[in-house]
Amino acid sequence: MPTTTTDRLLHSATRIPDTVADARRLFDSGATRPLAARVRSLHALRAMVTENEAAFEAALWSDLHKGRAEAQLTEISVVLAEINHTLRRLRGWARPKRGPVPLALWPARARLVSEPLGVVLVISAWNYPVQVLLAPLAGVLAAGNTAVLKPSELAPATSELMTRLVPRYFPDGVVRVVEGGVPETTELLAQKLDHIVFTGSGTVGRVVMRAAAEHLTPVTLELGGKSPVWFDDDARLHRAARRLAWAKFTNAGQTCVAPDYVMTTPDRVPALVAALRAAIKDLWGPDPRTGPDYGRIVNERQYDRLVGLLDGADVVIGGEHDRSERYLAPTVVTVPVGAGRPSLGPDAAHPVLREEIFGPILPIVPVASAEEAVEVVNAWDKPLALYVFTSSGRTRRLFERNTSSGAVVHDAGLVHVATTGLPFGGVGASGMGAYHGTYSWRTFSHLKPVLNKPLGPDTLRLAQPPFTDLGLRLVKRLMRHG
Repeated sequence: MPTTTTDRLLHSATRIPDTVADARRLFDSGATRPLAARVRSLHALRAMVTENEAAFEAALWSDLHKGRAEAQLTEISVVLAEINHTLRRLRGWARPKRGPVPLALWPARARLVSEPLGVVLVISAWNYPVQVLLAPLAGVLAAGNTAVLKPSELAPATSELMTRLVPRYFPDGVVRVVEGGVPETTELLAQKLDHIVFTGSGTVGRVVMRAAAEHLTPVTLELGGKSPVWFDDDARLHRAARRLAWAKFTNAGQTCVAPDYVMTTPDRVPALVAALRAAIKDLWGPDPRTGPDYGRIVNERQYDRLVGLLDGADVVIGGEHDRSERYLAPTVVTVPVGAGRPSLGPDAAHPVLREEIFGPILPIVPVASAEEAVEVVNAWDKPLALYVFTSSGRTRRLFERNTSSGAVVHDAGLVHVATTGLPFGGVGASGMGAYHGTYSWRTFSHLKPVLNKPLGPDTLRLAQPPFTDLGLRLVKRLMRHG
């Protein structure tokens, strides 16, 4: 009798403690620590992706209606770039670094040695179910850890594919997969782990952090929030609108760093709306529903939530929707700030300004100036990204110096996530910790100081009793030297 999805999930749930324990035994054996073993694991991960690109594309189409080009550009190629970047630099990262020794401890030598943490759990989100599972995994393996992967149950085709492929490419058990939903994730979080990476909502992030606290397990939380946009670049209006539309409506807006709302002055709103309308048509055609490159909402619950946000909004572009296809057109709404009410947050005047939209609805919020836009940003949670479209250096510096966010990007959106040399992470309510490239290495390694203080000459005698006035004065001077 063939194995059903229910049978497979029940099997995963009952074996979770054994799965984590097996990963722990493998790590404790030392098999993952040698540099050669880490390189082999990275090559295995690269082979798993490159030899199954068509299967990953098909799974992403099934889960999110993600076209082949978008699957490559936003998922598969991002993962491969991360792996290749890591392989090119791994030997340099792994080499012990010379550490500083204060004058008071001379003669002495110090080294900084990177060592793996142990068993790392990676919990994926459904919106980029390949990228946010496998990109951090590259750093986990490079650092010499074992990994347990938890794909999102809301992307079932991708989850099932990961479950089939990982044992084939990692028969040694360096990487293991646990499928399932809330019960399986809860059971995983109850285990003793050495690091947890979670990508998803702030609500679930708090659950993850509370569970991690039971074992004092460090966490990397990639959450989200309302990533704002400022626009005042009249001279390059159409180019900016195209980049803004692409950043917002890629993956049907289901991106944690998607532009969540646009602020501009009232006189610029009509021209920006017209430019966005032209950009959407240019990118996805007159009817995005019929094209191969526009995605769908992940499930009916999310679809109903998003359509509900349109109630009472002034829809100026799009708004068409079809529940049978989970289709919601690229939509732009204008939302005036309610007099005497907060611009953003749970008490804002309109629902689209109360929480992260996470879908293809883009509000345009008129404000008097860039300075007022800064006040709006700072009045609520720190966002995961902030985007500035301006030709003014003064305005750029205004947002860089007077706001706090996971990242600031000028004249583009989303692209910083694919920049392997930069850290990706949030701040405050948008997350904690970061990964990508060398920042993954730092996150999934412990930088251990190793200090060698020779027994002779015994300069430590000056810091030991019985003290003399001369010795104490000398030690104080050396220590304060820094």
